[in-house]
Amino acid sequence: MQESVIYQDILQKGNKQGEERLIIIMLNQRFSEIDTLLIERVRGLSIEQLENLGKALLYFTNVSDLEVWLNQNEAS
Repeated sequence: MQESVIYQDILQKGNKQGEERLIIIMLNQRFSEIDTLLIERVRGLSIEQLENLGKALLYFTNVSDLEVWLNQNEAS
């Protein structure tokens, strides 16, 4: 069962949702409430992009750093 495509798909979606949730919590903690449009942009990222955002977030000083990062990395 663990090798099935459906199982792997469900597992990957769960991992992505968990990463999204953690990044959004971190952003809200760092900058108070984040604009819903920025949250939707974060939710549109791949798992790899979410991981990269999590690393970059450590160096953000304001919300505009997030906007710049998203502009540079969404299409990647």
